Amino acid sequence: MQNPIDLSLPPTASRRRWGNPALYWPSLSATTAQLDAPVAVLELDALRANAHDMLSRAAGTPIRIASKSVRVRAVVDAALQLPGFRGVLAYTLAEALWLAEGDADHAPVEDVVVGYPSTDRVALRRLATTPELAARVTVMVDSIEHLDFIDATIAPEKRESIRIALELDASWISPIGRIGVFRSPVHTPEQASALAEWIAARAGFDLVGIMAYEAQIAGQGDAPRGRPAYAATVRWMQRNSKAELLERRAAVVAAVRRIADLEFVNGGGTGSLEYTAADPTVTEIGAGSGLLGGHLFDNYRSFTPAPAAAFALDVVRKTHESSATVLGGGWVASGPPAADRLPRVVWPTGLTMAPREMAGEVQTPLTGPNATGLRIGDRVWFRHTKSGELSEHVNGFSLVAGGEVVGSVPTYRGEGKAFL
Repeated sequence: MQNPIDLSLPPTASRRRWGNPALYWPSLSATTAQLDAPVAVLELDALRANAHDMLSRAAGTPIRIASKSVRVRAVVDAALQLPGFRGVLAYTLAEALWLAEGDADHAPVEDVVVGYPSTDRVALRRLATTPELAARVTVMVDSIEHLDFIDATIAPEKRESIRIALELDASWISPIGRIGVFRSPVHTPEQASALAEWIAARAGFDLVGIMAYEAQIAGQGDAPRGRPAYAATVRWMQRNSKAELLERRAAVVAAVRRIADLEFVNGGGTGSLEYTAADPTVTEIGAGSGLLGGHLFDNYRSFTPAPAAAFALDVVRKTHESSATVLGGGWVASGPPAADRLPRVVWPTGLTMAPREMAGEVQTPLTGPNATGLRIGDRVWFRHTKSGELSEHVNGFSLVAGGEVVGSVPTYRGEGKAFL
């Protein structure tokens, strides 16, 4: 089946209607009026603009698509057709095998790196006993215990050689403490070298890559709304973290290359494309959220993605004249529980979530000046925070182009897949 998403056309400035909210959102309401809520939309011109913007920011460094932030195979397939996108960064081994195997409608993804260690015994056995999958999928490790677990699941002499990537901790050990996310315990060149030697010395493993995700740079907006003092602190942190990581990652890569012939060094994310692309030791960047353009990225100075993905809920009750309640809405992103993890009401303007309820699993009451004019059945538009959480709550996206619904594509959920 032909993919209804084509990202190859260059973005056209005249089509960027999303720059005018008073035009963009009512247009989506009119276009989707015959669709029952919840309605999830992918605006194809905006999606295309985001894809090309990411490639421009990466400045020639290939982008490995972070599937966790998309979870729509048609979008992943379309991006992989663009020169500059190469391979997938999966979030579970089961998902990686599914993508690498392909089916009648989707070509196999030939290069999939699993971004997190796996203890899925069934998936590990399938990987290890299927030559085609073993050649396409790379497993992440950050300790000898991961190697032991794989060996205990299926012995080296009974399996294909398993492709391994070593994860480096990219957090910054600052004067005020550790800043970053809790991922790999491998932080120094000495630790990376020692683990690489263990991998190289053991039968049944082939060390092919390194990954280092700089979350405190890629995932931390440097221009949060209404918080100038905090923004200044973030920028101070990121300047220092960038300088430290640039030197340390180079030392780690040099140390590991003396032990193994690495195929790739992966780093970055949507929020750090420029910085990571400028690191000469990085050969590819993992990024995905920028394709769909969640509102988290409104807090960054260096780029502004288009709201390519959005969802609409219908008003189902009026508790009182100055409120309107929509059905659903509690589609919350990962991270510290705070307002910036919630969906953002974007149209009509002047609506806020009720403080004692906020975004609810079943209903979301809205208040504000424009709630008075809303009636049963009226449509309210939201933007998600990141990307993946939206796909987890809908079976598919309606595709909109030129003010018309031109097709639809299923999410992972719509294909019957829930990997986490």
